[in-house]
Amino acid sequence: MAETLVVSRTGPDSTMPPPRFAHQTEVVAEEKSRTSEDDTDDSKYALPDVERGSSDDAPIPAEKEQFLVEFEGPDDPDNPKTWTPKRRWAITISMGLMVFTVTFASSIFSVNIRVVQEKFGVELVTATLGVALFVLGFVFGPIAFGPMSEVLGRKPPLMFGFALFAIFQIPVALAQNITTICIGRFLGGFFASAPLAVVGGALADLWDPIPRSYAICVFAAGGFAGPVAGPIAGGFITESYLGWRWTSWITLIMAGLFGCIGFFIIPETSAARILQLRAARLRKDTGNIEYHSAADENKLTMDKVVNVYLLRPFVMFLQEPILALVTAYMSFLYGIVYLLFEAVIPSVLLRRASTLRNKQIKQI
Repeated sequence: MAETLVVSRTGPDSTMPPPRFAHQTEVVAEEKSRTSEDDTDDSKYALPDVERGSSDDAPIPAEKEQFLVEFEGPDDPDNPKTWTPKRRWAITISMGLMVFTVTFASSIFSVNIRVVQEKFGVELVTATLGVALFVLGFVFGPIAFGPMSEVLGRKPPLMFGFALFAIFQIPVALAQNITTICIGRFLGGFFASAPLAVVGGALADLWDPIPRSYAICVFAAGGFAGPVAGPIAGGFITESYLGWRWTSWITLIMAGLFGCIGFFIIPETSAARILQLRAARLRKDTGNIEYHSAADENKLTMDKVVNVYLLRPFVMFLQEPILALVTAYMSFLYGIVYLLFEAVIPSVLLRRASTLRNKQIKQI
């Protein structure tokens, strides 16, 4: 190949690089092109950012980026992580109270098992369904409320589920047969799972990783203190002049109180949903339909609902041994706790009732 000179020096003191020949320039250009392509291809294998979302999200076309709605810097007042600590702690505590209420309701019925058995003339196993079916609702509820919180934001499913949980205390309180109690308790547990499924994600929206550990303590305290406080309060209510039905009325009052507090204190905390709402306001105010958020580019399809929101948790459970072991361990612990509520507490109450009756007979 002929070696044709491409550039040359203009003088002895020139700072230009040494001359290259045409075939050398072509080789260097090809190597740079391959290197650039390799660097671009590496992005395909980047791990997903859990905080930002999946790496499978479709890229935003360049012509639309000028209308892409994002937070305006680190101090944007709509960004949940920039809210004042006082406001974030108020939101966190309000959510913790909602978690406490639903877990309180899960165990308060355990003191009614013997009463319900005698009143409706059913077997002991049937009477324990009031507790078992409520906890079974905890199993199926997050399958619905988890995906809803990712698509609709945190507040709508949280408030919707908590409101229906409160409403389903009414049929239990007015029940005239065991079937009504079982249906009301199951549906109440199903909708009571909304705080359990949503609050964890909402805390991730509000707090950075290090301070989030303190916020999670509030969430955990509500989740573990509720089942402990339920039988204690239920025992006093059932043995008082109020009677067993007031365990549901008291739960309804608590749900109404903490639900109203949460409605006014808890705002939308999902960054993706906040930006969607901001983009919608801009489209309405300016009349320009090009304004959009990153979440608007990823349209919700049935395939995505099934594969991402419904099947992914089960796939992770089967593919991640540590996740499967922790799930099995926590299931075992919850099983032991609620086994005590269904077996030990009714037996203790039965022995106490027998003792009181014997004392009354002796006094007579």
